Formats: sequence, C-alpha cells, structure tokens
Amino acid sequence: MSHPKASGEGADVPDAGLRSLDHYKRALPKWRYAVRQSALPLIRWETPYLAWMQHNLRTPALDSYFAITANLGTHTFFMIGLPILFWCGYPAFGKGLVHILALGVFWTGFIKDFYSLPRPLSPPLHRITMSGSAALEYGFPSTHSANAVSVAVYGLLLLKDPENALPPTTRFCLEILAYFYAVSIVFGRLYCGMHGFLDVIIGSILGAVISLVEFYYGPPLDEYMHSSSWIAPFIAGLVILILVRIHPEPADDCPCFDDSVAFAGVVIGLEIGTWTYGRIPMDPWETHAHGRSTVDITPLGLLTNVARIVIGVLIVFLWRESMKPILLETLPSLFRLIETAGWSLPRRFFTPASEYKSVPPGSKLDTMFPAASDFPRMVESIRHPTTRGRSVSIGPQSAADAYEALAYRERKRRESLSSNPSLRSKNSNMELKSTKEEGPSECAQTSGAQQSSLQQYKAQMGDVAETDAAGGPQGQNGHAQAHAVVDGHDETDEEKMFSLLVRPRVRYDVEVVTKLVVYAGIAWFATAGIPIIFELIGMGTNHLSEEL
Repeated sequence: MSHPKASGEGADVPDAGLRSLDHYKRALPKWRYAVRQSALPLIRWETPYLAWMQHNLRTPALDSYFAITANLGTHTFFMIGLPILFWCGYPAFGKGLVHILALGVFWTGFIKDFYSLPRPLSPPLHRITMSGSAALEYGFPSTHSANAVSVAVYGLLLLKDPENALPPTTRFCLEILAYFYAVSIVFGRLYCGMHGFLDVIIGSILGAVISLVEFYYGPPLDEYMHSSSWIAPFIAGLVILILVRIHPEPADDCPCFDDSVAFAGVVIGLEIGTWTYGRIPMDPWETHAHGRSTVDITPLGLLTNVARIVIGVLIVFLWRESMKPILLETLPSLFRLIETAGWSLPRRFFTPASEYKSVPPGSKLDTMFPAASDFPRMVESIRHPTTRGRSVSIGPQSAADAYEALAYRERKRRESLSSNPSLRSKNSNMELKSTKEEGPSECAQTSGAQQSSLQQYKAQMGDVAETDAAGGPQGQNGHAQAHAVVDGHDETDEEKMFSLLVRPRVRYDVEVVTKLVVYAGIAWFATAGIPIIFELIGMGTNHLSEEL
C-alpha cells in the first residue's frame, strides 16, 4: 500500500481503499506495530485531561508567552547561539552543549520515528505554535523538553562544580534561571497542546541522562580524542554515519530524520575541528580545548568582540549559501551512477535521483539554520504577533494527526455499534451522525445528568469540526485552521481530511549528504577555522595569553 505522496498532484490524499486502522499495520514491521499499539492507549487517555487543563489556563498573554519562548528550546536557536560560545572564550562549554543537544535531537528523533506515535488529538486540544514544521513531527518523546532539560541540568552541574569560581550570588541566580527555563519550556509544550504528559516526561528524563553522561564522561573522552591519532576522529565519524543509516524509517513523512542528519554533521565537524587544536599554526585554543577554563576576551574591547561575532556569522552563512547549491548541483549525477550500480540505499519519502533531473533552485531543504533572507521575517514575527502565521490551530496538521483522528473515530463508531445493536441497521453515515448528535445531549437530559467538561473533551476526540477563525473561544491572535466535519469512515472522508493538510515539501536523496557536509563545515569553521581567521585579521586572542 502506498503512502500519501510528498509532492505533486494529489499530495497527502490517500489511495482509494486505504483504511486508517490498517495504515500503521501495513507501514511498520509487525514487531514495531505491536510496540506502537501498546503505547497508543496512553496517548489517547491523557488527551482530554490536557484539553481540560488548557481550557482552564489559557489567556492571550500566556498564549503569546509560551508560543514565543518555545523558540528557546529549538535546535535553530542553539545552532545560532552555539558558535558564538567558541568565539567568546567558552569552547569547552560550547562543545559540551553541542554534544548534549546533538544526542538529544538524534535520539528523540530516533525514538519518534521508531514508535510513530501521534501528538495528542486536536480537537479537543488547540495547537499553539510559531513553527509549522514542529507540528509535522511525531509527538513521543518531546525534543523541546529534552533540549531544555539537558541544557538546564548541564548548567546546574557546572554551577555546582567545586571548581566553579563564580560568586555565590551569581551562581544562585543562574541556578534559578536554569530551573525556570526548563520548567517553562516543558510546561509550555503541554500548555500549547503540542505534547502530552508521557512525551515531556520521557523527553525530560532523556535530556537529564544525556547531560549526566556528558558531564562525567565527556571530558575524558575529549582528552582521548584529542591526544590520539587521526584514527579516533575517523572512527567517531564512521560511528555517527552508521547511526544515521540505521535511523528507523517512519510510517509517515516526518522530518525528524532531517534534524538528526544535521546534528550528526555538526558532531562530525566538531570532532574534526577540536582534534586539530594545537595542530594548526596560530591555533588560539591550544591550551583551552578540553579543560573547563575560559579565555577572557574583554581586553579586546566591545567593538572588536561585536565585529568578531558579525564576521563569524557572515562566514558561516557564506559557507552554507555557497556550498549547498554546489552540492545540490553536482551530487544528483553521482547518485544516479550509484543507483545504476545498485549501491543506493534510498529512504522512504526521499525522491531518488533517477526520478528528477535537478533539485529546483531555492528549495528550502531544512529549517535548522535560517537563511539570510529569513531574518527580516523572523524579526517581523516577533515585533508583530499577528504575523506569526498559524499560531492557533484546531484539527489535524500532519498525516499522523489525520490517521489518528480517523482511527479514533472508527473506534468510537465500533464501540457505539457494539453497545447499541439497533445502529447496525443504519447504513448511511448521515444516519449514524444524526444518532450520534442526538444521543449524548438528549440522553443526558433524559437521565437528568450533565456531562462534565472532561467528558465533553472525551466526546470531542476524533471529531474535526469548524471552529472560530479568530482562534477559538478566547479569540487569540493568529488564525485557527478550520476543518470541515467529516463523520463516519469512508474513502471520501479520508480524502477530504488529507486534502486539508499542509503538504510536506519534496525531499531528495542528495539532501542527506548535502546536510552532512554543510553542517560539518559549519561546525569546523565555528570551532577551528574562524578563530584562526580572527588571528589572521588581527582580532585574535593569542596575544592575550602571551601578555599574561
């Protein structure tokens, strides 16, 4: 059975005869399907409780706060900020953060694609987000939570280290900030309807474990990597490539793999770059590569330090914007030769080179690291919240959402039929819909009992209804994504629901190698190349250590 297409006419519309209850059974190996089905009831059970909590807490101010601060837990935020740590005298801290974030993004993406579990259903939940791509990923576990908790735990471990020389008051304030940051991001994922309790709990545990491992075992491993021959970074890069290759195939067109590949490239570039410490002339970090000491750059002056950051960012963007089109232009021909020789190992949802002539210019192949043209829009979205795009959405946003809504609705229909045999004689979906609409309200009135709000949210699960275009009962900024009611379970319903989804972008087989090379280059420049360029143009730090 084929899956919704990623591009072209009829994208996201399932083939005739597709049944949502069978989709994952057909798309996943039998053992993975069994594991997924064992976890799915918990996702469904927690959804109405999340909706009840969201309904009782939502305000316009909190909507804006949690939607904006969610960006502080994204890989894009860290990808922009991490290089600056290396240029501002904190290379050891920067390397530790790269390790924990790379591991967090890779393993949460690995688990997401393995389980292929949906996010909590909408409706009844409202999805509040500034990122359209985040909603296209699976829900379990939460990458935001893993990122936030790993950074907070790693920071707390460093602050409590006996070697930490910061004043007690400063350490106390930073500790409070770390706790607040982690709690705010994690709770925000629940508030925004993007994740459930299980998602954030497992994501948080994973983030904490990764930080503990990096804090206690990262430094000795770094020392070994740095003191060994070129064989060590080579083996490390090979292990990373193997992990990328065995990344599970998802059941739907989920972009988790894209993020994993990007961070895999970052780690490869980081290990190569830090291995060269002390091995390249004018290397400014020779004595600080693996210790926890820092380089005081304040003697350089404010203007010089600002200029260093601006120059560093420009070099990174120049590398990205020049190397990406070169690779996308040259790699398809090579991939076609490899495919002809029978060596290709294509992934699902990636178009093989034999099916396209070239990658269209201007294709947005990733959202991990923004293009230069994206910055005006990003600034505008922060200054004017109404331009944030789909900030509040009700209804399926991804194929996983749609399949889950259809599957849950079918389950409710079967339960209704089994509990009321008289419904089995009703053949039309309209008759079932009419009975369904009359049943809950009129039966409640007849029995004299009213449904609690929690029961109402349970009743809404799996129902995709039109909603207020202003963003729900509170009239939030942004617009809610309205979907038509498609009750019952037939081919027309499925096609209608899938046709309302945002179409995934076309993905090409050459993207994997392109991202590995581009992001490995970004990491190498940030850790090794750019500091040496600073020395060449008179903005380096070598003379500071000589003066001391």
